[in-house]
Amino acid sequence: MKNLLRIEELLFFGLALALFIPLEYPGWLYAAFFLAPDLGMLGYLWNPRVGAWTYNLLHHKGIAITLYILGTLMKLPQLQFAGLVILGHSSVDRVFGYGLKFTDSFQNTHLGTIGRLN
Repeated sequence: MKNLLRIEELLFFGLALALFIPLEYPGWLYAAFFLAPDLGMLGYLWNPRVGAWTYNLLHHKGIAITLYILGTLMKLPQLQFAGLVILGHSSVDRVFGYGLKFTDSFQNTHLGTIGRLN
């Protein structure tokens, strides 16, 4: 089951890349911003509760899809781009076992504990 879910996440990453192509931005720009959602980890400098909230906000697929749809409806490719970066990044994170965070610890995610053999 775990491998099936990883394949599903890889397909979401492929979808993000496929939707990126018509935006006509250079590919290096997607690569340059690919790690931008990890800026949400800066909230952990405050405390684990704030860190989990900021991290999850920038890794939530619902936010990604909302940004992409709003960008499409409003004809704002910048919003579409932001949504696709979040979608692609969060999908790759989940392939490697990095899920949305609980407020007690960075290692405690909806996919299990980070660092534990799965």
